Amino acid sequence: MSDAPAVPQAALTWAARAVGPRARVRHVRRLPGGTHAATHLLRIAPPKTEVVLRRFPPRDPAPAREAAVLRALDGLDARAPRLLAVDPAGRHCGAPAVLTSRVPGGADIRPADPEAAARRLGAALALVHAVPRARLSGLRDCMAAARFSAQRAGERTDEGPAAPVVAAHEERLARQPRVLTHFDYWSGNVLWEGSALSGVVDWSGAGSAPRGLDVSWCRLDLVLLHGPVLGHAVADAFHAAYESAARTEVSDLVLWDLFALRNAYRSVTTWLPNYHGLGRTDLTGEDLRARHTAWTAARLHAWRKGRS
Repeated sequence: MSDAPAVPQAALTWAARAVGPRARVRHVRRLPGGTHAATHLLRIAPPKTEVVLRRFPPRDPAPAREAAVLRALDGLDARAPRLLAVDPAGRHCGAPAVLTSRVPGGADIRPADPEAAARRLGAALALVHAVPRARLSGLRDCMAAARFSAQRAGERTDEGPAAPVVAAHEERLARQPRVLTHFDYWSGNVLWEGSALSGVVDWSGAGSAPRGLDVSWCRLDLVLLHGPVLGHAVADAFHAAYESAARTEVSDLVLWDLFALRNAYRSVTTWLPNYHGLGRTDLTGEDLRARHTAWTAARLHAWRKGRS
């Protein structure tokens, strides 16, 4: 059973019991990407199935939040995992954990056709945001979480060129209608089978917020991945496809872009391991900083032009 020592036996036993009384874990494999949780693919039989175990740091509330979100998603037309079990206090797994079905496919942040991939990213996000609002009850406020997450990462939300503009208009953004929000919608949190987007994963941060939060966060990621020229075109292709699929406009898009840039102002270079883990070893911390700076300048220019 490869990679088995990385997962406590008690956690494997718990996972198997969630599948069936006679089930046993036959194979364990660490999955790439992400730094928040240790993620493993478990092959279990009988019945023969594959599940995903994600274990979080001690006292992390993410598994309980993710369980609530997965119930609200109800499979997302087979594009989101199904909840199998949750161990919020780590009583069985030695750390807070969530067990889900496996969505087919794999991560791919090096698409042969970046604009086509971005259009599929936009359509998939529209599907997320179409989850009925009645299911959002009890989910966390992602606007408040965005500020808290930035502060926990060492950010000061009053720093960076975008900060003054965002501070002056943040309440306006927060008053916009809420949708089910992924909160970390980027290219590494979707799965592909060939050129088809097969699933959206990592729901531990999800909650409710205006649609612009997810849209602007993904646009920033696309610029970081593809650079200041291609990246801008890819980000615009994503946005156009999203609005077409959602059948609505994203209000205050430029301001939302500045919101994402402000929240990532200090931490953007720390994302490098996520990109390297998924094969973009060509990127450097200097690349991420330069692309963040160029995108900030472009969006501030758009903001000033729109107000002139």
